[in-house]
Amino acid sequence: MYKITLIPGDGIGPEIAEAARKCLDATGVKINWDIQDAGLDTYEKEGNPLPDRVLASIKKNKVALKGPTTTPVGAGFRSINVKLRQELNLFANFRPIKSYPGVRSKYENIDLIVVRENIEDLYAGIEFEEASAEAKELIKFLETKNFSVRPDSALGVKPISIYRSEAIARFALDYARKNGRKKVTAVHKANIMKYTDGLFLATAKQAAAEYPEIEFEDRIVDNMCMQLVQKPELYDVLVLPNLYGDIISDLCSGLAGGLGTAPGANFGEGLAVFEAIHGSAPKYKGLNKVNPCALILSGVLMLKYLGEGEAADRLEKAVAETIKEGKYVTYDLKPDRDDPTAVGTREMAEEIIRKLRITN
Repeated sequence: MYKITLIPGDGIGPEIAEAARKCLDATGVKINWDIQDAGLDTYEKEGNPLPDRVLASIKKNKVALKGPTTTPVGAGFRSINVKLRQELNLFANFRPIKSYPGVRSKYENIDLIVVRENIEDLYAGIEFEEASAEAKELIKFLETKNFSVRPDSALGVKPISIYRSEAIARFALDYARKNGRKKVTAVHKANIMKYTDGLFLATAKQAAAEYPEIEFEDRIVDNMCMQLVQKPELYDVLVLPNLYGDIISDLCSGLAGGLGTAPGANFGEGLAVFEAIHGSAPKYKGLNKVNPCALILSGVLMLKYLGEGEAADRLEKAVAETIKEGKYVTYDLKPDRDDPTAVGTREMAEEIIRKLRITN
């Protein structure tokens, strides 16, 4: 029996979390779910979007499945995802991107792994508003370096360390070695950010020298975007700093047909949080409309992490067969999004469970 923290989230989160929970239970793996609320609704009730009890639950149980949570744009509280990763030292964000027959895309046979550093970079959220004393001091310092900054500027700091760059590079290289992957590509902007991105690249190169069987290369991030659109088949495992990793993983998801089938995981030392890549889509809240596959497939990653590979394979197969068949799928998986035969979140999960039971 596994005890696992379940964070339903907000917006569409509770609906897809319930669908994922039912599918995971249907595999036959025994799970005792420790349900912990977090997100916008929790903020409105408790004044804190990520109460200490949630962090305590994950630290105790070691594994969590998390539904999407809303991050206010431009104001309000900071991202719960970012805080979770920082508080729990979940340094590696892991996003496998693959094609599933039946998902509309201009590309076929997409099979990419995006490994994103999770703690540092501009995503660390070290920012100063334009009127703050800290911003004014930084502006004075920059002026001593003959770099002119307008006095009404807000400023952000981009920390990149050898320690975390090496950790994420080795995570990607170890994954490639253990899973028969042939190539790791480090993505950066070291031609412009010579110290921060330069340090990331130099550290990754040094780590890669200890994995002679893995081909290692690097790409500048803007060129990487073009390369992925033109010839994604040339790439295998990508390792990136935090901000580029967030952007590139969405681009790669688009190659495979969108975020609806894009799972994700966050790994630390003895801790793991599994979550879909997509957001909380509050306009669809309570409508029983959205595709639950990304969170269900995140559950597949969770089962593999727990050593339940056979159950993971059966669940992924049931998801893939449901998508390919195309009968009991949500609107986004229909050739015509206005197709009246599209089913809801619950109904798609029920079909996945039905297919699971056939294979049990």
